[in-house]
Amino acid sequence: MSSAPQPVAVRAVPIELCQLLKFAGLTATGGEAKQVISQGLVTLNGAVETQKRKKLLAGDQVSYDGQTLIVTLA
Repeated sequence: MSSAPQPVAVRAVPIELCQLLKFAGLTATGGEAKQVISQGLVTLNGAVETQKRKKLLAGDQVSYDGQTLIVTLA
């Protein structure tokens, strides 16, 4: 089950998908983030996303490992 979406405030958009996963603490390293993205384990706005450097904007929802994040601008 997915938990309630958690807002993640970033200083600037766009932010790359792999950077967001690491920044939000869903993966320990950027390399791990790139690996889980390429394996198709991450969704962006409800669809599987395999572009590691996909640019995210405020309002985008990213889900991985049962957690959902919403990108917000700090």
